[in-house]
Amino acid sequence: MSSVNLFRLDASILPAASASAEIADLTEAEWVAAHPGGSVVRRHLGADPLPSDAWALATTAGFTPEEDLSAGQREALALAAELAGELEAADAVILAVPLYNYGVSQHFKAWADLVITGCGAGNPLLKGTPTVLVTTLGGGYGPGTPREGWDHSTPYLRRVVADMWGADLTLIKRELTLAATTPAMEPLRGLADEQRELALGEARDAGRALAGK
Repeated sequence: MSSVNLFRLDASILPAASASAEIADLTEAEWVAAHPGGSVVRRHLGADPLPSDAWALATTAGFTPEEDLSAGQREALALAAELAGELEAADAVILAVPLYNYGVSQHFKAWADLVITGCGAGNPLLKGTPTVLVTTLGGGYGPGTPREGWDHSTPYLRRVVADMWGADLTLIKRELTLAATTPAMEPLRGLADEQRELALGEARDAGRALAGK
């Protein structure tokens, strides 16, 4: 029997204190426990960001004759193909992606754009692949909150991961992650603790489901 492969992506800019990583760690642990012989491929965009010009180089390479490609364009094309290949080879996927400034961070967007360039915009490279998307938000964005409608990250992530790439998607969303360290959010700390415990429970359940698919 061939070994199974988990791909995990982290995008926190604070790896040592990442709320999204805490959740993703539990999901990964459940998968690894069920697949002790499996392999885990990891990318951490916060700790090891991709070159900021790679997407532009890879994209313009598509309109450039082979003989005229620069060294930078060739490297960018190879990187795009590598990133797309990591996802395409996965039997299961975990994506840990915090919200920053009401959207996805530039280093995650660079990764997604390069994957799309590497696989083609119409290629559902995760079709049917069980995928857990962990997203964390510092504040509250639910109905009736002052920032209702300001979460421009989660809809984008769903559109790309589920609609474009065809993943069998499970979403784990934790809000109020900044309550513990923000004085103005002190009244919300009890609710924030509840959100954390709920997310951790969902992570364990999602990991077991991920391992069984």
